[in-house]
Amino acid sequence: MTSESSRHLTDLSTEPPHLYGRYRRDPLMRLLTGIGKYWFPIWRPLAPLHDRSADDGILTLDIVDREVVAVDENVIALTFAAPDHSILPEWHPGAHLDLMLPSGRMREYSLCGDPGDRRTYRIAVRRIPDGGGGSIEVHDTLRVGDSIQIKGPRNAFPMVLPGFGSSSRRLRFIAAGIGITPILPMLAMVDRYGLDWTMVYCGRTADSIPFIDELARYGDKVTVRTDDVDGLPSMADLVGPTPDADAALSVYCCGPVPMLEALRVHLADRDDIELHFERFSPPPILDGTEFTVEIASTGHRETVAADESVLTALRRVDPAVPYSCQQGFCGTCRMRTTAGDVDHRDSLLTEPERDEGWFLPCISRCDSESLTVDM
Repeated sequence: MTSESSRHLTDLSTEPPHLYGRYRRDPLMRLLTGIGKYWFPIWRPLAPLHDRSADDGILTLDIVDREVVAVDENVIALTFAAPDHSILPEWHPGAHLDLMLPSGRMREYSLCGDPGDRRTYRIAVRRIPDGGGGSIEVHDTLRVGDSIQIKGPRNAFPMVLPGFGSSSRRLRFIAAGIGITPILPMLAMVDRYGLDWTMVYCGRTADSIPFIDELARYGDKVTVRTDDVDGLPSMADLVGPTPDADAALSVYCCGPVPMLEALRVHLADRDDIELHFERFSPPPILDGTEFTVEIASTGHRETVAADESVLTALRRVDPAVPYSCQQGFCGTCRMRTTAGDVDHRDSLLTEPERDEGWFLPCISRCDSESLTVDM
C-alpha cells in the first residue's frame, strides 16, 4: 500500500471555498471576516484589556460594627463590609485577613465570624501593650464608619472534616485566649454537621477570655479552664484521657507556643491522632547559631543571637521594619540580601526569587558568618 502527500495550497489570508462548491468563497466566512475587519478596530478603544498590574488583591471595606468581647475590655471584635454591601470573597474556617493599618503596618487576624455570611468579615484583636504596635493602633484608632484596606482571605490553618480527607471519627478543639478566633468558625461547622466533638478553652482568668458568652450555646461540649481557678492544664486535661490506639482523633489547637510545643511532644508517637495547629507568634529557634547581619546602606552591624530571628535583630535598629505573621508565609518582611549564604526556612519564596537574593528575615537564618541585607 502506498500513500502520497501533497503540500496544502489553501491561502489562509482569504476565506475558504464553499463546502459544497457552490461559491468561490464561503458567504458565511466572508460575512464574519467583514464584521471582524470593522468591528474590532471600533470596539478596541472602548474595551481596553484589564490592567492586571492594578489587581493587587486589596479590598477597601467599611467598619460596620465594633464590640468588646472580653470582660476585661482588652479584646474587641471588628466587623467589615463592602461600601456597597456587595458579596465578599468566600472563605473557610481557619482563614485570616491581612489588615493594612493607617500607619503602614500590616497585621494578620483570623476570621472569627460565619463563613456562610458573604457580606461581612469579623476579626478579634487583643490589646498587647508591649507588642509591635499593631493591636494598640487597632484599639485606639479604628472606629465604626472608618474605611480600612485588607488583603485576603487566605488560609494557613485549613480544617479537614472526617470522611472528607480525614480518617478521624472524633474532633478535639483546644484554644487559649485569643487563640479562640480561628476555632470559632470550626465549632460552628462541626456542630452544624452533627459531628462528634469536644473542646477545652483555657485562659488566665474568666474576665480575660473572649467570646465566652458566644460559646455558651454549645453547653457541656465546651470545658472552660482558667489558670487562677484550675491551675495550668496538663496534656491529659487538654487532649482528654489517653485515647485507645483506634481512637481516630483529630486535634485542632491554637494558642501560645509553649502549649503547642508541649502538645507536639505529647502526641509525637501517636500516629493515630492528627494534630493541626496554628501559632500567633514566631516558632522557637531550636538549632540556631549566632551570626552578624549588616545593613548595606549604612554599614551598621548587628548580632543575631542563636535563639532570635534576623527580623528581631533588625527591629532593634529600625522598629519600623515591616512584618506581619513572623512565621514565613505572608511575605510582608521580604527583603534582599547582597552578601552571605541564606538558610531558607520558608515555603513561600520560589527558587528564582531566592536566586535573586530575596529571603524572609522572620524565619530564615544564615549559613555563613555574616549576612548583608538591603533595607
